[in-house]
Amino acid sequence: MRFALDLAELGRGFTSPNPLVGAVVVQKGERVVGIGYHKRKGEAHAEVRALDDARGHTRDATLYVTLEPHNFHGTTPPCTKAIVEAGISRVVVATLDPNPRVHGAGIQELRNAGLDVETGILEAEAREQNRYYFTYVEQHRPYVILKLALTLDGRMAPMDGRRLQITGEEAKMWVHRLRGEVDAILVGAGTVRSDDPLLTPREVYPAHMPLRVIVGGDASLARARIIQEPPQTLWFPREMQGIPELPEHVRIRPLPRDDSEWVDWASLLNHLARHEQVQSLLVEGGHKLAVSLLQSGWVDELILLYAPWTMGEGRPGLPEALDLSESWVRIDTAPVGRDWLVRFRKKTKEVGG
Repeated sequence: MRFALDLAELGRGFTSPNPLVGAVVVQKGERVVGIGYHKRKGEAHAEVRALDDARGHTRDATLYVTLEPHNFHGTTPPCTKAIVEAGISRVVVATLDPNPRVHGAGIQELRNAGLDVETGILEAEAREQNRYYFTYVEQHRPYVILKLALTLDGRMAPMDGRRLQITGEEAKMWVHRLRGEVDAILVGAGTVRSDDPLLTPREVYPAHMPLRVIVGGDASLARARIIQEPPQTLWFPREMQGIPELPEHVRIRPLPRDDSEWVDWASLLNHLARHEQVQSLLVEGGHKLAVSLLQSGWVDELILLYAPWTMGEGRPGLPEALDLSESWVRIDTAPVGRDWLVRFRKKTKEVGG
């Protein structure tokens, strides 16, 4: 199953809105005869690739798969049918598919056909791997990653608004790789004004070009590079009046607001999931937006990239009072070139198995 999980990871960034899935066919004597992973939506699923790779050596074999095989005809035929027809006698599944169309039904169909099915093997690892997909299906919103680049004294920008690269080139490349793995990147209007970013994964080979999302602003943002240059941009301006005709790659929607006239995050995240099929959202600032998101409780993962210098006077990146000890767990601390990466994730209930 660990091999299947490693195979599934090869599809990172390419499969959305489908999940990551890996599969391994094993004959008696623990001999691997076929492997496969889901490469992208519309192409063959991991189970079918593994069965094809086995080249006929599937009779009475065991199939290890990281996610419950689907049992309906979507963009591809049902995997359960292919598994039964291949003569597989035993299927080992890491975790059930949260999709209501599949959940438990795929397993039951295999059992009804006489196959021995075992579930819950490395379930926690499988759910962790597909945390974007599980959040999207179960909570009807994207998995939210907040990334901040900070100096040692917690500053993210000079007080005068000058554009300043906080972290080094290695950290920059690390962020660009992350951009290529997520479905969308979100920034506030203040970041667009001060940095004029493109928000594209550059100098790396990206899995795809993520949707760029702007929150806030008015007609004055219309000349920004993120508006004027592809790829796709979705803009939620604070004021709709006076906005000129925009390029074809830009779509505009009214900003959902809460009672305080700031962003209604629940509505905005639901819109991204429902209408844009965004499973994973990377938020890159600035301070007001970051604080709002953290205080709203919608952040699932917090990534802090610390540069080895202090700024003194500058704009803080995090809220003044922030305690991550109760509901967050540090999952990674690592050097990235001259800088340091510290990664936190919201605590979740343990998954049995």
